[in-house]
Amino acid sequence: MSEAALPGVSTVVARRRGRLLRNSGLVLGGLIVGLVTLVAIFGPWLAPHDPFAIDLSRRLVPPAWMEGGDPGNPLGADQLGRDYLSRLIYGARISMVIGVLTVITSGLIGTTLGVLGGYFGGRVDDAVVFATTARLSIPVVLVALTVVGLMGSSFTLVILVLGLLLWDRFAVVARSTTMQLRNLDYVAAAWCAGCSRTAILLREILPNIASHLAVVATLEMALAILLEAALSFLGLGVPAPLPSWGLMIAEAKEYMFFSPWVIMVPGIALFVLVLGINLLGDGLRDMLGTDLSR
Repeated sequence: MSEAALPGVSTVVARRRGRLLRNSGLVLGGLIVGLVTLVAIFGPWLAPHDPFAIDLSRRLVPPAWMEGGDPGNPLGADQLGRDYLSRLIYGARISMVIGVLTVITSGLIGTTLGVLGGYFGGRVDDAVVFATTARLSIPVVLVALTVVGLMGSSFTLVILVLGLLLWDRFAVVARSTTMQLRNLDYVAAAWCAGCSRTAILLREILPNIASHLAVVATLEMALAILLEAALSFLGLGVPAPLPSWGLMIAEAKEYMFFSPWVIMVPGIALFVLVLGINLLGDGLRDMLGTDLSR
C-alpha cells in the first residue's frame, strides 16, 4: 500500500469509529449483551452460592438493601431459600444458550432455503416461498405449547422447537438479498471464471449477505429468549429446578403481593437483556443501512 493511500484508510477508519460512538443505542446494547455474556460464561465463578441449594430457614429473605436483608444474599432468597443472585446468574446462562442455539438452528434452515430460492429461482423459489408462507401461517406460541405439552418439557426440546419455528425471517431476508446479488458483475465474473454454483454461493453470495443476517439474528435471539421465558412461565419450558428467568417469575407469582421483589428481579433482568439485544440489532441495522447507501 502506498503512503498516499494510508491517510485515506485512516480517515475511513476514523469516520466509522466516530459513527459507531455516535450510535448510542448500538453502544448501550453492545455493553448490555457483552456484560450478560460475560456473566453467563463465568457464572460458576461469579455465583456466591449453589443455585440449587435449598435452605428453608432462609426462605424469602429480602434483598440486602431492604429491612431484614442479609449481605450474604444480596438479592435475597426464593421460596425455598435458594440464593436469588446465584439463580439469576445461572439463568443468564440458560437464556443466552437458548438464544444462541436457537438462532444457529433457525439461521441454518432459513438461510439455506432463502439462498437457494433467491439464487436458482423458478420452481426452487416457488417451493421456498410456499414453505415460508406456510410457516408464517402457523402460530409459533400455539405450536410450541402443543409440541412441548405433548412431548414433555426439556432443555433440548425447547431449543429444537424454537429453532424449527423461527427460521422464516432468515429465509425472507436471505432470499431477497440473494436475488439482488445474483445478477451483479462479480457473481457473473465468478461464473465465467469456471466457479461452481456451490463455490459462488459460499464465496460470493453468503459473505455479502452476512451483515443483513446478523441483524436478523439479534432480533430472533431476543424473540427466542422471550418465548422460552413464556413457555417456562407456563410450566412447559425449561424444567425445574433449572433457574430459567421465566420459571423464576412463574414460581414467584404466588408471593408477588407479599414479596414483590421475587418477581421484579428476574423480570427486570429479562427486560434489560431483551432491550439490550434489540438496541444492538437496531444499531447494527442503522450502521449497515448507512454503509450500504454510500
